[in-house]
Amino acid sequence: MDEPITAEAESYVRELAELWLAPHEQECLSCYLDRVVAVFGCQGDLRFAGRYRDLAAPRATALERRLSDSGGRCDCEVLMNTMQPAWHLWKPRRTEVVDGWATELDAEPPDEMPHCTGVRRGSTQPCRNWHSMLRPSSRGRRGGSR
Repeated sequence: MDEPITAEAESYVRELAELWLAPHEQECLSCYLDRVVAVFGCQGDLRFAGRYRDLAAPRATALERRLSDSGGRCDCEVLMNTMQPAWHLWKPRRTEVVDGWATELDAEPPDEMPHCTGVRRGSTQPCRNWHSMLRPSSRGRRGGSR
């Protein structure tokens, strides 16, 4: 008698997890990762990025390689190493007045990200709430002595 209740409960929990893990309409990859990593934590891999790709951008077959090459070897590293909140969302830590001019020092990212501004379906690009962090690339780099 417990089996039907247990099976029903497990089914319900699976359905809820599927709903929570589904990308929202026009939600960008960065907002999606920010949302799901905050709830489920990072698992040390790109499982949530892969899930996003599978459900929202299936043609982005090189997504994991691109993220990894940019320093995002797991979902939380994507948020720490490849993306950052857009500058217009940052808040000043303190304002200092020097010679009658107010200067903002030590800006910091927002405590909570606003709702995603949206991207077209199939895109893995960030919405306007995020900036890609530029990373030095080993490709095409010129240097050394000649």
